Amino acid sequence: MGRPLGTRPRTWAATIAAATLLAGCSAPGTEGPGSEQSAQPPSPQATVDTTAPPAPTASETAASEPRLAPDGRPFVVTEVAEFDEPWAMAFLPGTPWLAITERTGTLHLRDQESGRTLEVSGVPEVVVGGQGGLGDIVAGPTFADDNTVYLSWIERGDGGTGAVVGRARLVVEGDTARLDGLTTVWEQTPKVSGNGHFSHRLAFSPDGQYLFVSSGDRQKMEPAQDLSNTLGTIVRLTPDGEPAPGNPFADRGAPTDQIWSYGHRNPLGLAFDEAGRLWSSEMGPQGGDEINLIEAGANYGWPEASNGSHYGGGEIPDHADGDGFAAPKVGWTPSVSPGSLMIYHGDAFPDWTGDAFVGALSGQALIRVDLDGESATEGDLWEMGQRIRAVAEAPDGSIWLLEDAPGGRLLQLTAP
Repeated sequence: MGRPLGTRPRTWAATIAAATLLAGCSAPGTEGPGSEQSAQPPSPQATVDTTAPPAPTASETAASEPRLAPDGRPFVVTEVAEFDEPWAMAFLPGTPWLAITERTGTLHLRDQESGRTLEVSGVPEVVVGGQGGLGDIVAGPTFADDNTVYLSWIERGDGGTGAVVGRARLVVEGDTARLDGLTTVWEQTPKVSGNGHFSHRLAFSPDGQYLFVSSGDRQKMEPAQDLSNTLGTIVRLTPDGEPAPGNPFADRGAPTDQIWSYGHRNPLGLAFDEAGRLWSSEMGPQGGDEINLIEAGANYGWPEASNGSHYGGGEIPDHADGDGFAAPKVGWTPSVSPGSLMIYHGDAFPDWTGDAFVGALSGQALIRVDLDGESATEGDLWEMGQRIRAVAEAPDGSIWLLEDAPGGRLLQLTAP
C-alpha cells in the first residue's frame, strides 16, 4: 500500500560517495561509474590578443556554471511515498494519476495533485516468486478516449510459468478504482520452469501503431538463438496483440512472426528516442550489461557473444567486428544490473534532453547515457544508496525513481 511520507516532503541530501562502484553482478534471482569527457581542442585564431579580459561578474559566473543541490548533485531529491517492492510506474496522460505496480500483485494510483493513493481492484492473479510477479504498466495509445492501459504479469500454465500482457479499461470513481474487461493479448512462448529473466517491459511506438514487449531468456540461454520460440527476444505486436505487419520473420508462422529482434538475455528497459529509434537496457551475466539500439531482425548474440562471463568464470566470446551479432552501444563490467530505461524528452533539465537514464539495481545508482543519433556514450553516475528499479519522466519534466525494496521509496528529482 502506498504510504505518503507526510505533508512536508523531505529533501534527501546524502553526501556523494567516492566515484567507485562496488562490483555488482547480475546474479540469477537478482536483478565502474562513468564520466563524460567534455574537453575540446581550442579553436584556431588568426591573431593573439594579449589583453586580459575583464573579470566576469558574479552573475555571469553563476550563469556559466551548472546549478547544484547542496549535496553537489545537479538535482534535488524529494521523498514522496513508499510502496511494497514497486516494479514499474506510468504517468497517465491527461490525468493527475501516477500508476505504480508492486511485484507482489498490487496496482496503485497516486493523485499527483492531492497525494492520495487508491488501490486498484480487478488486477489479475499473478505468480509471485523470484523475479516474477506483477510487472509493467503503460497507457494505451487510445487512453485519452477509452482509458485503456496495458499490464504485464507472470502466470502459471503447462510446462511452468511465463510472462503475459493484458489490457483493460481503468475506471476511477470517487475513492475507488478498478480494471474493467481485462483481456490477455500476448503470452511468452513457451512456459518453462524457473523464476527469472521474464523481462516483460512494454513500450508503444511513438505513433501508437505497435506494442513492443521484451521477453527474457528465462535463464535457459540457448532458446535466445532459436527463432521457433519467443524467449530471448523483443516482439512487435499490434495493440490487439497480433504479429505486426512487416516483422522481419513474418513468413515463418507463429510465434516467429512476432519477433523483431533476438539473442537477448534479460532486457529490462525499452524506450524510444525523439527520432523514433528503439533502445533497450539489458542485464548481462557476470559483467557485460548493455545498452542496445534495437533494429529489425538483428541478433544481439546471447549466449554466443557477451562482454561478460558465465557465473563461475566460464568465458564467453566478446562481441567482435564481423561476428554477425549486433554489439552494445554502451556496456558495463563489473555489472550495474540495469533494471529500467527512460529517454528524457523534457526541458526541466535542458542539458539532458534526448539522453537515456538507467536505474541500476546492484549498482544502486542512477546512470545517464549520452545519446547522439545512433551512438551512445556513458555519462554521469549518481550513487543513490538503494537499488533503483524504475525511472520515469513526469509531464512537468521532473524525473521520478522507484526503489526496489520492501518500503521502496518513490522519489522526485527536480532542478536545484
